Amino acid sequence: MLPPGSTIGILGGGQLGRMLALAAAPLGYKVHVYAPDRESVAAEVAAHHTQAAWDDEPRLAAFAAACDAVTIEFENVPVDTVRFLSGHVAVRPGAAALEIAQDRLAEKRFVAGLGGRTAPFAAVPDRAALDAALADIGAPAILKTVRMGYDGKGQARLAAPADADAAWEAIGRHPAILEGFVTFAHEFSVILARGIDGETRFWDSPVNVHEGGILATSSLPPPRMILAQQDAARALMTGIADALDYVGVLTGEFFATDDGPVFNEMAPRVHNSGHWTIEGAAASQFANHIRAVAGLPLGDTGTLALPVTMRNLIGRAIEGVPALLADGAARVHHYGKTEVREGRKLGHATWVGTAPEGPL
Repeated sequence: MLPPGSTIGILGGGQLGRMLALAAAPLGYKVHVYAPDRESVAAEVAAHHTQAAWDDEPRLAAFAAACDAVTIEFENVPVDTVRFLSGHVAVRPGAAALEIAQDRLAEKRFVAGLGGRTAPFAAVPDRAALDAALADIGAPAILKTVRMGYDGKGQARLAAPADADAAWEAIGRHPAILEGFVTFAHEFSVILARGIDGETRFWDSPVNVHEGGILATSSLPPPRMILAQQDAARALMTGIADALDYVGVLTGEFFATDDGPVFNEMAPRVHNSGHWTIEGAAASQFANHIRAVAGLPLGDTGTLALPVTMRNLIGRAIEGVPALLADGAARVHHYGKTEVREGRKLGHATWVGTAPEGPL
């Protein structure tokens, strides 16, 4: 257990790191952010900041020496960076979770091996393999790069096999995975916190709505279909967390279908669909992640009041903050990013115990 005054290192400088730092302060911890980016909204609320490359071993060693434990705020931190740091300081979660989450093909195989249901999939290492995959899985389908890509990036839809050339070019001719379409009624997430001792707690699963491949809203209570499939999805996520000996917050995204929950992907970190927990749960995902990393008892994940709505402020939607602040029920979070561009998450607003005023 880390005593108050200890320093928790965070790999990555975005808004998730910012909210982790804000959650660490009430527990008595300092935060040291390490990221290569010049702009770091997490560093603005951290005690210390190191701007250096992911492969700068002398700077990484110095960072490790200044921290009592290290965590991550996004899943694309290089695995080699985490492995290097693990030789100097405890990193939670560890390299195993990153290694799987960074490779969509490895992730699907890992989950299927644990008995989870996924979309039909096939490896597409090259253009010729795409034709073979389409012959096996059929169309419509979606082609995704094996590595990187989020919020709809690195993906191309194929309505028919004739779209293969265009889809291959659209993803930059990178190694990929072809996934068959899943007929589903809703999308939802399962967010858990797992402590060093293996204790696991779940938040209620929100129904998620995406616009343009980016999460737009997460809300509670979810439709009955999601409630009926929540336990099965939780059981799978427990198996994943146990197999990885995971420490911290872990998120799984699912499709609710007539045949039960279908696993889509996982994120070894706090998650956008869990932002509602800051105001809507007894202990937020950020507070429980810090607790887990520090070896503290996990907090109560119960929902405080219904309904709950979390709306992302994407691109120019951030200009609506003054109007949101005029709504006494809205709880607004501005991430402090200076550049406004289409598709960029710049903040979010949450309503707990009441519905938002006007259309979302």
